Amino acid sequence: MTEDAPIEVDARGLSCPMPLLKARKALATAATGQRIVVLATDRGAESDFRAYCDRAGHELAGLEWQGDELRVELIRGE
Repeated sequence: MTEDAPIEVDARGLSCPMPLLKARKALATAATGQRIVVLATDRGAESDFRAYCDRAGHELAGLEWQGDELRVELIRGE
């Protein structure tokens, strides 16, 4: 894993599929092993991120609701 600072993506207030699309854009610029932190408020984002990571080979390192805000931590795969 790389020691680069995490990329932060603010997708709060955006509806599906925008949180995932913004995260995919960040993943495309990230180095292998780099962490991406996404903040979202769309309830559908949780299942979107789970399915995407399963298909795309990125690690879903964390997924936690804090009130109405979802914090997603991804680690870019190869």
